[in-house]
Amino acid sequence: MTDVLERPRVTGRRRWTAGRVVAQLIVLLGAAIILVPFLWMLRTAVMPLEDLFRLPVQWLPTTVEWSNFAEAWVRGKVGRYALNSFIVAGLATLGTVVTASISAYGFAYLRSRWRSALFAMVLSGLMIPGIVTLVPTYVIFRELGWLNTWMPLIAPSWFGGGAFSVFLLRQFFRTIPRELREAATLDGASELRIYARVIAPLAMPAHAAVAIFSFLGVWNDLFGPLIYINDDALQLLPVGLAAFPNPQGVTAWNLMMAGALMGMLPCLVLFFLFQRYFIQGIVTSGLRG
Repeated sequence: MTDVLERPRVTGRRRWTAGRVVAQLIVLLGAAIILVPFLWMLRTAVMPLEDLFRLPVQWLPTTVEWSNFAEAWVRGKVGRYALNSFIVAGLATLGTVVTASISAYGFAYLRSRWRSALFAMVLSGLMIPGIVTLVPTYVIFRELGWLNTWMPLIAPSWFGGGAFSVFLLRQFFRTIPRELREAATLDGASELRIYARVIAPLAMPAHAAVAIFSFLGVWNDLFGPLIYINDDALQLLPVGLAAFPNPQGVTAWNLMMAGALMGMLPCLVLFFLFQRYFIQGIVTSGLRG
């Protein structure tokens, strides 16, 4: 009885060992390195243009000009370009999540003698660089009359959603207990109902991860809009920022950085809103082969 009473009480506090301290320092160092470009962008965005070229380098602004954001919004037409990007990225993300999810369900659960071969063919698409298929894809879109429209940027997302999205969702679906699907089958549910009522709701973390990847990919895409869109009224934000107007012949780096920071906001907001689902979807997708 005395030995039991003399045992030290177990608390919920974590013991800070030397290894844990070193790991935390490494994480903080990595975070600091990653934050340096963002801090430099912010510093450039709020400085007067003439202060950017002074030597020695002026690390901190002596005068903060928040009006650079308003000027960039008007001169660079950031609002219109951002709206175009939001529409295109939203529709492309919706198509990716819907079609990739349905395709992944088939590869995860539906039995077929050709399932493994077809899945291998889908994964082989990850090994083909997009530049290889650029010319035939461009010819197809030209024959369809889709040049100078948003269709080349949206339509491909509605035909499978991409090999990586299918792979990620398929791996997550395989972590869901098969007993749930079998119970729904015994109750007489169809495959569509099992997918919509059982599997898809349980796979929200993986869907969130796919949605974030897809949205960021389309939002930051410079090459696609540059190739397929010529009308400035239809242009997207990356191309608009790259072609930022400079009437005096001097690149307005402060205004460009202000526009770039405003263009980053939707991505940051999207990530922080769905951060928990995003991390959970990435971590659990590889637990089962």
